[in-house]
Amino acid sequence: MEYLYIGKIVNTHGIKGELRILSDFEYKDKVFKKGFKFYIGKDHHEEVVLSYRHHKVFEMVVFEAYNDINQVLKYLKEDVYINRDDLILDDNEILDKDLIGLDVYEDNELLGKVKDVSYASPKNKLIEVKGTNNKSFYIPYNDNFILDINLQDKKIKVKLIKGMI
Repeated sequence: MEYLYIGKIVNTHGIKGELRILSDFEYKDKVFKKGFKFYIGKDHHEEVVLSYRHHKVFEMVVFEAYNDINQVLKYLKEDVYINRDDLILDDNEILDKDLIGLDVYEDNELLGKVKDVSYASPKNKLIEVKGTNNKSFYIPYNDNFILDINLQDKKIKVKLIKGMI
C-alpha cells in the first residue's frame, strides 16, 4: 500500500468530534467525501469519513464511530494519508508528486529534470526544473507550455518562449 499525504489535523471543531484538516492536496474533491478511508498518523490508523464540509481554509471531517470531542483528541496534530489505490483519477489528471524526476525536453533537447511543483497562486501551478547547467527555472503548468506528459517514458515535452530559461 502506498500512502499519499493529504493534510494535517490542526484542531477540533465543536464538541461532537469534528476535526479541522489543513490540506493543499490537488484533488480534494475526490478524497474528502463520505465513505472514503483516511489513514491517520505514523501508524496509519484507518478511519472512514462519516461527513465532510469545507469551512474557511479547512476541510472539516467527522469519522465513523466518533461523536465526542474527547474521542478524537488523540488525532490532534497528526498527518492524514490516503491509499493511492483508492484515488481514482481521470486520464488527464496527474499527481504533482508523479512529475518530480521527469526529464524535460524541448524539440528533443534535454533541458533538465523536474525538481518540484509549486503554486504561484491557488490556480497557477509552476514546475521547477533543474537545468542541465544546474540552474533552476520555472515553467507554468498549462497547455501553452506543457505539450505532453508521458509517465511511462518519464518525459515532459514543452514549448518555451524566448528568454524563459
